[in-house]
Parts: sequence; C-alpha cells; structure tokens
Amino acid sequence: MSRSPRADGPGLSAEIRVLLVAAFLIAVGFGLVSPVLPAYARSFDVGVAAASVVVSAFAFFRLVFAPAGGALVQRLGERPVYLVGLLVVAASSLATAFAQSYVQLLVLRGLGGIGSTMFTVSAMALLVRLAPPDMRGRVSSAYASSFLIGGMIGPVLGGALAGFGLRTPFVVYAVALVLAAALVGVRLGGARLRPADAAGPAAPPMRLGEALGHRTYVAALGSGFANGWCNFGVRVAVLPQLAVAIHDDTWVAGVALALAAAGTALTLQVSGRVADTVGRRPLVVVGLLVTAASLGPLGLSHSLVVLLALSVLSGVGAGLVNPGQQASVADVVGSGRSGGTVLSTFQMSQDAGAILGPVLVGLVADAVGFGWAFATTALVSLLAIPLWLRAPETRPTASAPAA
Repeated sequence: MSRSPRADGPGLSAEIRVLLVAAFLIAVGFGLVSPVLPAYARSFDVGVAAASVVVSAFAFFRLVFAPAGGALVQRLGERPVYLVGLLVVAASSLATAFAQSYVQLLVLRGLGGIGSTMFTVSAMALLVRLAPPDMRGRVSSAYASSFLIGGMIGPVLGGALAGFGLRTPFVVYAVALVLAAALVGVRLGGARLRPADAAGPAAPPMRLGEALGHRTYVAALGSGFANGWCNFGVRVAVLPQLAVAIHDDTWVAGVALALAAAGTALTLQVSGRVADTVGRRPLVVVGLLVTAASLGPLGLSHSLVVLLALSVLSGVGAGLVNPGQQASVADVVGSGRSGGTVLSTFQMSQDAGAILGPVLVGLVADAVGFGWAFATTALVSLLAIPLWLRAPETRPTASAPAA
C-alpha cells in the first residue's frame, strides 16, 4: 500500500492546505464578477435574455470541455493542467475587462469556462492523489468550505469594487487567479504528487469504462446530477424568483440564498468527519432525502418563516451530499492512479444538472406553477437514492484499506 503525503499530525498536509488557500482565492475572484456580470453585459445595449446567455456561456464551456480536460490531466499530469487552467481564466478575465462589444464579451467569458474545467478537474485529481484514504471526507469538506466562504465574501467585495467601474472586478479577479497560480506553482512541487515509496512503473490511468463497472461510481454520477440540478441549479436560479414572486421584495431572495449557504457551511464542518467514520453511502442518502424534503414543499410555502427555514434545510442537504459522493469517487480511483477522465465525467454530471435543472424546472413553473416545479426537483433528488442503496460502501477500514 502506498503512503500518503505526510500530514502534520492528525491534520491536513501542507500540500492540501496550499490547495485550500488557492480555492479560497479562486472563489473570492469568481464572486467578485458574479454580481456585476449581467449589468456589464447590459451595458452593451442588449436585453435580459442576452445578458443571461453570457452568464450561462461559462457553464456551457465547462461542460463541453470537461472530457478534454480529463484527458489532459491523464496525459500531462495534475499540476501543469491546474496551473494552465488558472492562467487561462486569468487571461480571459483580464481580456473580458477590456471587451469592446457584446460578442467579444460572450466569447471571452466562454473561453474562461475552458480554463475553469482544467483547474477544477485537476484540483479534484490532486485531492485524490494527496488526501489520505481515511481523511477523504474531511478533505472534501475543507475544500468545499474554502470555496463556499470565498464565494460568500467575493460578491460583497465585487459590489464595492463596482463603484470604480464595472470592468474593475474582472481585473481584480485576474490578479487573484495569478496569485493562486503562483502559490500552487511555488509550494506544490510535482515530485510531491507521487507516493514517496512507489517503486517500478506507475499504475495505468483508470479508464472510464472501468469506473462505470463500479456501482458506487455510477451512484455518484446519479447523485452528482441530482445535486447539480437541485443545489447548483434550481436553488440558485429558481428559488430567488419564487421568493420575489411570493413576497414581492428582492431582499427575500438574497436572504434565502445566504441562509442556504450558511446551512451548507455549518454542515460541512461535521459532514466530512461523518463520511470518514460512519461511511460515505449513509451520508449521501440522508443528504438526498433532506434535499428532497426541503425543496419539495418550497413551491407551496407562502410563509416567509417557512421559506427561509426550508432554504436553510436545503443548504444542510447540500452539505451532506457533497463530501460523501466526492470521497466515494476518490475511493474508486485510489491515490495510486490517475483518473482524469473519470473525474471529469463526474464533474460533467454535476454541471449537466446545474444547466438543465433551471431550464426544465422553469418551463414547469411557467406551465403549471412553482408547486409542481419544486416537486419535480424533489423527485430528481429521490431518484438518485436507489443507486446508492445498491452501491457498496467504499470507506476504508483497518481490515480493508483503500487504494
């Protein structure tokens, strides 16, 4: 069995802490541009729909380029692809700040999605490589927490920077990405990404077909799609519209999203440890149930207190699902092999859910109302549970250590 990179006592290794700091910087930068991007697009004299396309272009390019990103990780290695991905997004953001037309803005923002896929997939691969098998849940929680906290701080700073002009946040975002790349480039040497006691030729990369033969990986694809649909898609895009439609005040939407994020952040503080001690599968199943139980009744809630309480509960569901499913994928790949295509396919499942969910649920809401729209969302979450009930538990034990 290969040895994991040295951790300082029972805590996280220095290499993982570098990735956590980089994740925080990336999330802050992404949050900087989120509140100003629609207004920036509208400054080119386009309508609401065209401004929304600019927002979606980033996610669309992430989804389309994911298979190529996974192949690059397997061919070139995790660290080079991570660094190039950060620099691609930095260049895209800087160029976006100086866009002279709507078409330029659309193309440049979309190209940033390519770089985003590169560093997202390679970051997942690095965490698989570096996290000790018995700490994969905690590492997943810590990484998600870094992104979440950065994502909560970023929009506040972005709103303040917008006072200096709508282009300013994009320049600062580019600087944040360059700083993250410099940190990883200096502090995370390629030699430290391989087990210290490895001997002989490296194990061949895990092929997607091999991973698809593992029921736990298939279950992770299902819950990843459901999680993207429910928590990254519908909750972000449709919940604010429901809040405004019912209570006719935009502040309600902001509070609902903030409370959902707070619920996720608090849950992540304990869910990773639970995944490493109790198991990955129970955590994901409970998380999917909580997600369904919170989002399902939302469309029928006319009380502000109920709406906000269910928003918090939906955040709890997301905080339970994420560490368990990501740790399971890491268990399937193992720390001794590369699995770029396997990891990028998992990422694609979440991105696909996040893109399709708001569109299809929006159509349902327009046709038959918010009640059925959120009931449909709950059903998507519930449909992923049978896959996990049939999947074997992958948490390493003393008698059966993980790869």
